[in-house]
Amino acid sequence: MKKLNSVILALAIMAPALMRAATVPSPDKLLPADTLVVFTIPDYTKASAVVNSTAGGQLWADPVMKPFKEKFINKFKSDLVEPLEKQFGIKFSDYTDLVKGQVTIALTQNNWAGKSGEPGFLVLVDTRDKSDALKTNLAALKKKWVESDKQLRVEKIRDLEFTTFIYSSDELSKAIEKALPDANAGFESLDAPKAKKAPHKEEIIIGQSGSLFIMGHSVKDIEKILVRQADGAVPSLSEQGAFAASYNSMFRDSLGYAWVNLKGFIDIVTKAMGQDANAGGPMAGMGEKALSALGLTSLQSLALNMQNSGDGTTVTMKLSIPESSRKGLFKILAADPKDSAPPAFVPADAVKFSRVRLDLQKTIAGLESMVNEISPSYGSILKTVIDMAGKDKDPNFDLRKNLLANLGDDIVSWQKVPRKNTLEDLGSPPVIFLISSPKPEQLASALKALTSLVPNPTGGAAKVKEREFLGRKVYSMPLPAQRPGAKASDRSLHYAASGSYVALSADVAMLEEYLRGGDVKPLRDTPGLAEAAQKIGGMGTGMFGFENQQETMRVTLEILKKESGTLANLMGNSQLAGRLGISDDGKKFKDWLDFSLLPAFSQIAKYFSFDVWEGNFDSEGINFKFYAPTPPQVRK
Repeated sequence: MKKLNSVILALAIMAPALMRAATVPSPDKLLPADTLVVFTIPDYTKASAVVNSTAGGQLWADPVMKPFKEKFINKFKSDLVEPLEKQFGIKFSDYTDLVKGQVTIALTQNNWAGKSGEPGFLVLVDTRDKSDALKTNLAALKKKWVESDKQLRVEKIRDLEFTTFIYSSDELSKAIEKALPDANAGFESLDAPKAKKAPHKEEIIIGQSGSLFIMGHSVKDIEKILVRQADGAVPSLSEQGAFAASYNSMFRDSLGYAWVNLKGFIDIVTKAMGQDANAGGPMAGMGEKALSALGLTSLQSLALNMQNSGDGTTVTMKLSIPESSRKGLFKILAADPKDSAPPAFVPADAVKFSRVRLDLQKTIAGLESMVNEISPSYGSILKTVIDMAGKDKDPNFDLRKNLLANLGDDIVSWQKVPRKNTLEDLGSPPVIFLISSPKPEQLASALKALTSLVPNPTGGAAKVKEREFLGRKVYSMPLPAQRPGAKASDRSLHYAASGSYVALSADVAMLEEYLRGGDVKPLRDTPGLAEAAQKIGGMGTGMFGFENQQETMRVTLEILKKESGTLANLMGNSQLAGRLGISDDGKKFKDWLDFSLLPAFSQIAKYFSFDVWEGNFDSEGINFKFYAPTPPQVRK
């Protein structure tokens, strides 16, 4: 997008402030009605104090974190901030230190219509009692810009002076490339080199209205801000129904929130697809039909907020999609409001747990219907695959009768700490999944018939082995390589029926532990778990999860400290490494993130506890809540 470099520059200016939890009051009265995205933190003083008092804030400020923190911050400044400052004659701290009130980052539709125009962006910062300092800094910026032989243009917007700073796209690109080199630079390719885009002029408008710092690249957007600031009669974001609903229910008392006008984006995309469809062709209109069948055209907005009390931090996310127009994925994946608490057999040493009450028979039927709506021919292919599945092993096998009809409405999973303290084991910890069934033995047997659809790592169809364990039949099926081009996997998927579930795990010891049963200390008796669940609506909403951060962070920290060199070498082959300029030497990764400098977990264990989450469907949309209780040792 043409203005991407301008956005990067604006975010770079604000990044240090945002990293320090810079805040902004609600922008609903200032932003124009065509706002597509807004991120805001309502009050800097309040939010910074709250964030600093949280477990995460106290952890970041703990002296034991200083070696790791300082090395990262120094690298961030030397490789990213300082080159930009030198290139543009800006001292970012002159502006970030002025953040006292509001900070808003927004994206507006402006004149963007999919295939024409482009969205606008805005950055608003209230400096409160630092308006004189802001005025001085902006004057100094103009002076340095002129002295550097760079272009600018001064103009009046609503009788206020704004400066349009003009620069070449190459200027910002060179500064960014120096900090984040091209990952593909220096590598030969069989393809002809792409023609380098000619540099073009970029413009960014900066000015001040009272204590309000305003940055953007659309005069029209800025003029609307000034009119709204003076209570002028220009439609604002607050008058947009979808935003108003989110504001009233979620944003009023938030430390920070974000809102996305999904309907606006979908309408723009749909319009662009319609323009493509007019060009004709065999796939004409397929995109619009797919969006509708998937249910995406019914989306209204996405809202996210954060709140904190002395007892903990809550993050709420709502996907607005009215039940009356809900279809596709959002209808077939709707969990039923049933008991989603950890069953008694889930052990207390589980570090992660989730339970979703999803009617799998309805889900499969809904998926078939959705595919048919997108393309009847694809639907016919899917029906053929279902009808023929397993018949290569048993001509009488009926996938719908033997497997689909035996699916239940309960999916349970839990995870334990890795068996070994290695990066490989950290990426593949022991985990088990349970699928409920009215006839679990039949379901387990039916799964065996589907092995013809699963490739064998050594070639051909996968071969399932069977054995007895404590009177139950255990099936083991080889798993394909975890990624394309990797060596054949020696891992297997083990599954068996027990109780009213079919249990599946790649960790045979975990499966056998579940089948063995017996007296176990249950997860649901974890002290504080029931109380934490009540903070987010309880355990009867149909979706519930838990994570023991004490254990997951302990293991992760120990492995990162122990394997920091290995991780650096692994990262040296990644795209991220290329962008950080460390692809030629994995050790350079430590210049950014040196995990060996992290303290022993025992020094910071007090900052971690556990967190819970729940999800539910109501008439207005899909809701998720995450709650992290404040660890007792750091409560103030």
